Amino acid sequence: MLFDIRTIIGALLGCYGVVLVITSLVQDSAEQAAKTGGIDVNLWAGLGMLGVAVVFIGWAALRPVQVPARPEPAPEEFTPDE
Repeated sequence: MLFDIRTIIGALLGCYGVVLVITSLVQDSAEQAAKTGGIDVNLWAGLGMLGVAVVFIGWAALRPVQVPARPEPAPEEFTPDE
């Protein structure tokens, strides 16, 4: 499950989402609010990314990749030499 692409995408989106949420809580200025019309874009983008990360990791956990088993070769029958 470690190398499933859904896990990697979920982890990356989760990391970026946490960074954006922390950024929105730490750097809140009137200048940035004026640029976005009073909407905290970092907070909403971070929460959206965290939500998508939860979906990807949940998807990977609930429907793991199934590696098909190799079929065992049929044992050759022993035929004595005549």
